[in-house]
Amino acid sequence: MSRGAVLLAAAVVFFGAGVAAHGLMFEPARVWPNLLLDGFNLLSLAVAGLFFLAAARLTGARWSAGLRRIPEALMLALPVAAVLMLALYFGREILYTWSHQGAFAHDSPLAGRAHYLTVVGVFGRAAGTFVIWTFCAWWLRRLSLGQDRDPAGSLTYHHRLNTAAAVFVVLFAPSFTCTAYDWLISLEPHWFSTMFAVYVFAGTFVQGIAAVALMTVGLHRNGLLGDAAGERQLHDLGKMLFAFSTFWAYIWVSQYLLIWYGNIPEEITYYARRTEGPWLVLFALNFVINWVLPFTVLLSAKAKCKPRVLAVVAASLLVGHWLDLYLMIMPAREPTPVAGIYEVAIAAGYLALAYLVVGANLRRAPLVPLADPVMAHERQRAAMSA
Repeated sequence: MSRGAVLLAAAVVFFGAGVAAHGLMFEPARVWPNLLLDGFNLLSLAVAGLFFLAAARLTGARWSAGLRRIPEALMLALPVAAVLMLALYFGREILYTWSHQGAFAHDSPLAGRAHYLTVVGVFGRAAGTFVIWTFCAWWLRRLSLGQDRDPAGSLTYHHRLNTAAAVFVVLFAPSFTCTAYDWLISLEPHWFSTMFAVYVFAGTFVQGIAAVALMTVGLHRNGLLGDAAGERQLHDLGKMLFAFSTFWAYIWVSQYLLIWYGNIPEEITYYARRTEGPWLVLFALNFVINWVLPFTVLLSAKAKCKPRVLAVVAASLLVGHWLDLYLMIMPAREPTPVAGIYEVAIAAGYLALAYLVVGANLRRAPLVPLADPVMAHERQRAAMSA
């Protein structure tokens, strides 16, 4: 990160914050949904880095051992993202109809929404979830840096990292389900889908893979990763983008077709709103960017190994995930898509903030782990074969 890039990003953050503050005073109904959209996008990016790291360790993905500082840098943005999300407490009455007095007065007592969707319940669960995720990120980071400082105990730290990853994954499933419901589906509290949490997770994981791939390409081009990143790592990241974008598409189609075929009034309202008027264009574009494009481009093995191709696909998927969240949030609060100074400035501010926070986290430790036993084994095997 050059000094000029840091200053520019900081200026964009301040500009976005100023525009958001102006909007909160004069057009709060328009600004709060944008703060939710970009805040959740930052939060999902951070937790995606944490999940990527945990999944790589639990699946024994040896190819990713030298890249772990990248998802670590992403996951360390969790405290910033958590604070920004909890600040939405002050816009709850604009964002969430369930926060209004008597919102569920006409609901059946058996529905349970009135007991679950309360201000104390939602924000209490959010605070608890953010504490758990931040603690797991701190735990993994502490063990990762401890391994650097103690090469003799690297194998012990290796097993401890696997244990911490397993604990996080067990806690992640229920906590992420609550997060998806509390922040997103409750925007329309009388709509429901049993697949929604899986759908949000699929997009979040693709976002994490895309961010890791894009950063890997950038660092690799500048020669900052040494032998930790090469054709093998790029190919595996390309395969993950190809596979999990298809997984996202599978969940997208499954949820849509089941609701369309069932044609139950309380379910179809969600899609009816998003497939009429100008929303229909964005609805179709969402599927094209998040699946058709990566599937077509990454179909060949050669494309998965080309840094430029991988970077373009990864960047497009990051934009696609933002669009996916936009379609989850905005139709519940806006009659038609809106693109103006508030939308652009707030999105740019959050993007610049992510750049600053993740960049600062990358500089806080060696970009390549110093004493990872998997990397040592791979180097030894390569030397013997040579």
